[in-house]
Amino acid sequence: MSTRKLLLRFAKPYPGLIFLTIILGFSGALFNGVGTALIVPVILKIVGQEVDFSSAPPILKAITYPFDNMSENNRLWLMAGVIILIIFLKNLASYASSLTSSYLSRRLTSDMREAGVQLLLEIDIDYYAKMKVGDLINRLGGEIGRAATTISNIVKLIILGITVLVFVALLISISWQLTIAATVLLSFVTLINQYVIARSRTFGKLLSEMSKAYSIAILEILSGIRLVKATGNEQREYQRIKEFIREREKADFRSQMNSEAIAPISEVMGVVALLLIVILSRTFFQKEIASLSTVLLTYLLILLRLLPLISQLNTLRNSFANATSSVEITADFLRRDDKPFMKNGSITYKKLSKSIKFNHVSFAYPSHEKMVLKDVDLYLPRGTTLALVGSSGAGKSTIADLLPRFYDPISGSITIDGIDIREFEITSLRKGMAIVSQDTFLFNDSVRNNIAYGRTDATDDEIITAAKQANAYEFISKLPQGFDTLIGDRGVMLSGGQKQRLAIARALLQNPEILILDEATSALDTVSERLVQEAIDDLSRDRTTLIIAHRLSTVQKADQIAVLDQGRVVEVGTHEELLQKNGHYYRLYSMQFGEQQESTSKHQEGLIRISHEIRTRLNSMIGFLLLLVDNLADNPQERQELIADAYKSALKILNIIDVIDDMVSLEIKWQTQDANTQYPNLVNIAKEFHTDTDQIVNYLRLLDNNSQRENEFIEKALQSAICFLNNLENFENIIKVK
Repeated sequence: MSTRKLLLRFAKPYPGLIFLTIILGFSGALFNGVGTALIVPVILKIVGQEVDFSSAPPILKAITYPFDNMSENNRLWLMAGVIILIIFLKNLASYASSLTSSYLSRRLTSDMREAGVQLLLEIDIDYYAKMKVGDLINRLGGEIGRAATTISNIVKLIILGITVLVFVALLISISWQLTIAATVLLSFVTLINQYVIARSRTFGKLLSEMSKAYSIAILEILSGIRLVKATGNEQREYQRIKEFIREREKADFRSQMNSEAIAPISEVMGVVALLLIVILSRTFFQKEIASLSTVLLTYLLILLRLLPLISQLNTLRNSFANATSSVEITADFLRRDDKPFMKNGSITYKKLSKSIKFNHVSFAYPSHEKMVLKDVDLYLPRGTTLALVGSSGAGKSTIADLLPRFYDPISGSITIDGIDIREFEITSLRKGMAIVSQDTFLFNDSVRNNIAYGRTDATDDEIITAAKQANAYEFISKLPQGFDTLIGDRGVMLSGGQKQRLAIARALLQNPEILILDEATSALDTVSERLVQEAIDDLSRDRTTLIIAHRLSTVQKADQIAVLDQGRVVEVGTHEELLQKNGHYYRLYSMQFGEQQESTSKHQEGLIRISHEIRTRLNSMIGFLLLLVDNLADNPQERQELIADAYKSALKILNIIDVIDDMVSLEIKWQTQDANTQYPNLVNIAKEFHTDTDQIVNYLRLLDNNSQRENEFIEKALQSAICFLNNLENFENIIKVK
């Protein structure tokens, strides 16, 4: 988009406003010229000088003609009144023109920013991979504002040009000889100002670059403030930003110095030109100087009124030059022909009836030659779960990005019920999906609004239900204002697990048919992971789910597991089927849960360490429960704290048991050549661990809603804990014997 097209595009909707502004400006210029022409005769009349217009130019005769047949006194007062009226009308027209011009400038700025925001919302995600957010913010803010001011200045330039033309026409009609001389003299002012204007263009470009660098640096520091503080780099970053600020202000000052030089230069040169005009007038009108004194005074007054207008004209030209880079940057920013836009389909997506298929899908990121996906075939029936696993860079997240059409494959297709997803209308397609990723984004808003972001019409009951299903209600209810608590920028007031549970609550509220989970638990601690995993299990129930997982323990229950390696699907099957193949999946599983070793001593040591950790937590939990059974808590609050501590210990033990399951399974697999009757005993005991811990957790959960049976549930939880302790002793005896 060229600069001219940018101006035409955004000024086009306001022809009436532009025309009105110009008409008002023209009226002001006309009143200004006529009023100026009448001032000298009136002043001369007031001081008692004779005014002779007999040899005056026709234009002055025409202006004073309506007053010729009046008496002296009436003519004086009427001309004075007309001058006051004309000057009043001139200022009224200028005031109205200024208001309309200011309104036009605000409208243009708003329209350009709205167009910029709409562009950013519609553009493909790939654009953001190449652009810095700070640069985009600078363009939406400062650059568009300066560009819009430039557009509105065009109207001012037209008005100013009309005013100058009116005055020049008056000057020519009075004396074309003096006007030619004045033009030659004033052209020197223009030449000098041209140098200043050329420098302004350079300063404007420099300011744009510095504003861009400053915006990028500030946004990066604010986004990474935790890292800055964690590494103790506050002073270094302060010095870096300080240098940006100082350099920008220095460039701004130099630009202002350059711009402010226009007015004094114009004034000095204008006065010189005025004096030379007076001298020349003696040459041109030497013989009739006395009779033409009124005409000469009128000419000089009009010229004197013209000089500030020429100065304003040069100032506007300087402003244009200074903002040229902003106009170019804005024009480039608002272009659509050089940016990636996803082609929209025409079919409204309604529901998934049968399946999702990836048919020979290949993909490479724009501007990259390396293929990220190569001939991928996957089949995901409705209501089932497909897990994608593999090493980093295998293409898992890319597949998840292709399904909601963040990108399109370069070959092959993705179909829903046999229809290529490119034929669906994008918004309806994405509304049928929900994505929960590792990097959860939350707005600096209330908990309620963050959960309801995907469904703004949701009721309070629906929001609360979603929060409970996501295991988020408990921590939300403890926040200072509950669901109305502001959670800070990107949810900084919450832990990682709490943010993930809010994201899951948001997805639950959307009630999507298709669910995409992109390593949703990979960055969480064990307790948070357990709570989030429970919420994910509820979320994915009876939904068509695509899971990307780094921790293989989270996908073992998937209907299908697809193993990716360097962009290709190398294995597909269930957890048990893939382990039996001894292929890629088995190697990934072995890397996570312990590689096969020549002896089992390290496994025994690991199992012993784990059993000691369980025993430590189990003893603490039993201690809490004994205090509760014996009613040794000092007050209800302390009693609730003991219950909460016991519950947390049970959850941590539950997570540790999962590790035991995996280690026992691997050890059994590796020792199949040496049949050992003790291994089945380990498996049975591990199952009993699960049973005992689940009972403890369930009894402690029931305490919230059954205060009347509180003692009964606590005693049952204690019995299960003691039973667990006995099974733990058997477990330790077995692994020590081995």
